[in-house]
Amino acid sequence: MYVYLTRKISMPANKTLHCVAYMQNKGYVAAGGMEGLLKVFKMIDNPVGKGSSAREVKNVPLPGTSNLETNQTLEGHSGIVNIIAWNEVYQKLTTSDANGLIIVWMIHQDQWYEEMINNRNKSTVVDMAWSFDGQKIAIAYEDGQVIVGSCDGNRLWSKEINGNLAKVCVSVSLQFKSVRWTCKFKYGQCLWKSFFEMHHKTF
Repeated sequence: MYVYLTRKISMPANKTLHCVAYMQNKGYVAAGGMEGLLKVFKMIDNPVGKGSSAREVKNVPLPGTSNLETNQTLEGHSGIVNIIAWNEVYQKLTTSDANGLIIVWMIHQDQWYEEMINNRNKSTVVDMAWSFDGQKIAIAYEDGQVIVGSCDGNRLWSKEINGNLAKVCVSVSLQFKSVRWTCKFKYGQCLWKSFFEMHHKTF
C-alpha cells in the first residue's frame, strides 16, 4: 500500500492504509492504517519558474527522487487508525483508531507531539470535523453519541441520538452541528443543534 504525492512512498512492513488527509495551508499529509500506523509527510517545495538559472534547474530533484522535508512516525495508537482530521488554523492533527482512542497532536519545531488523548471506552468514532475557525470539533460515535469540544480539550455540548451514526459536519456559520446516519430501516435523519434549540428531520 502506498501514499501518492509527487512520488510513491512505501509504508513500513507494507501495512495497509485506511485513511489519508491533506493539510492545505502547510502541505502536510497524514496517513493512517493497520496496527496503529500513523505517518506525517511533507514534501520539499522546489518550484522552477521561467526565470530560473541553469544551476537552479540542475539542483531540482528528478521526479520520483525528491526528498521529504518531514517523514515522521507518530506513536500512540494500537488499533487501526481510520479517521484523520486537520485543524489548519491552530496547526493541530486529530486522529482516531478502531479502539475509540482519539489523539490530538501539535507541532513544535517541525516535529509532531501528542498534546491530549481521549477515550470513552464505550464505542468507536465514526467521524470528526473541525469548525472553520479551528475553535471547535464535532465528534460522532457509532453508538449515537455526539460531542462538541473546544480546541483546548473542554467539552462544550453532547447529545445521545437513537441510531447508528455515520457522519458529522459543522456549518460554516457555526450556528449548528449536523449529523447524518443510516440504520436497518433504510431511512436517514438529520439532526442539528443551534445555540437555542434542537432540531431533527427524517427523510
